[in-house]
Amino acid sequence: MSDVAVGLDRRRLFIIGNLAIFMIGLGFAVRANIAADIQVELFDPLDLARSASMVGETIGATFTGFAFTLLLGSAILDLVGMKRMLAFAAFGFVAGSLVVLAASLMQPQPLTYWLILSGFLLTGLGWGAVEAGTNPMVATLYPKEKTHRLNILHAWWPAGIVVGGLAGLAMAALGLPWQANLALLVIPSVILAWLVATSLFPVTERVAAGISHKDMYLEILRSPGFWLWFGCMMLTATSELAPGQWVDLALSNVVGMQGIILLVYVSALMFVMRHFAGPIANKFSAVGLLWFSSLFAAIGLYALSTAATPVGAFAAATVWGVGVCYMYPTMLACVSERYPKGGAWLMGLMGFAAGLAIQFVLPQMGAIYDAARIEAAGSVQALEYLSGDALIAVTRYASIESFQSIAVVPLILLPIFGFIWWRERRRGGHRAVLLAEQE
Repeated sequence: MSDVAVGLDRRRLFIIGNLAIFMIGLGFAVRANIAADIQVELFDPLDLARSASMVGETIGATFTGFAFTLLLGSAILDLVGMKRMLAFAAFGFVAGSLVVLAASLMQPQPLTYWLILSGFLLTGLGWGAVEAGTNPMVATLYPKEKTHRLNILHAWWPAGIVVGGLAGLAMAALGLPWQANLALLVIPSVILAWLVATSLFPVTERVAAGISHKDMYLEILRSPGFWLWFGCMMLTATSELAPGQWVDLALSNVVGMQGIILLVYVSALMFVMRHFAGPIANKFSAVGLLWFSSLFAAIGLYALSTAATPVGAFAAATVWGVGVCYMYPTMLACVSERYPKGGAWLMGLMGFAAGLAIQFVLPQMGAIYDAARIEAAGSVQALEYLSGDALIAVTRYASIESFQSIAVVPLILLPIFGFIWWRERRRGGHRAVLLAEQE
């Protein structure tokens, strides 16, 4: 146990972190569940030609909030404390859900778009506060097991998707309105708030080591290698998060099943696999794990774009899920191990890179999807009157175009991770930097 964790209930704190990350996954599933409903019921009446782009823009606002809170929240985490940061996270999830619910009960009008965007922005702020608080907390509690523990922590993100996805399917089967999905975030948010209020939290490992805020900023500014990792984080997040948020909207009418089922399946796979990240990373190294992840992600995304049956979709989703499974937490661990003086802000910047990437990518996926639908239909007017097999054909073409546009992203990562892996193997392998060894 690290010195900073002495006297603290590490098990309770880890449970709090798991619940907070679980809420992120739950919110992810809720947005995937309701994206098509928002498009059809609220945005199609406003602007049929841009409705998918509007969905991408509003969901993208979640990632904007996520990125903003991480950028600011991680910089001031040591001033406000982990307790206040996680309490704010619970507030963001509750308030955001209520705003989207209110917008959905209105007649479609321009204000509807802005309310939904604002609601998703609030949930994104809560998401960012979770990441700003939990990632440094786990890195502090387990400084010698960062790759393993951060992967277990983030295993609860896909667990939230599984619960949220199955709950959404159950609500649909029972004939409940799609707005009922928004209530899923309230109960765990209240539980999180109570656990946070009754727990004692540590300071970050940077503070415990006596490293100043100035040194934290200098560590990042004078480490050019960090900015390479920053760029790679944008690409890994694009490979993992953008397709996951888009899968239900794009694939439901193509493979003969609801796309959310694929998302639930992949998430269950990720939940199990992330518990084995430590042994796998010890065998190949964390960077080697990222190289294999990028390879499988590229193959899986391309296969998803061409899937035409449920069996094909499940096979493609399996490959993609294996690929993206370890990306996000392993990227956090790699950077924290190499630049620990960067503290909470450094980990926050990595999350900011992810949110920034998705903020740009989701609207672009929507724009590609919209343009492809109109191209395949012949015109906006023709699209408006399509139904049955003709509509499925148009949707399939649009899905192929949007997924293939993302499939090239993980291919860019292969030579980068390959070079880092090769260089570290030549030097005898990577060894995590511990702050106690630096002082």
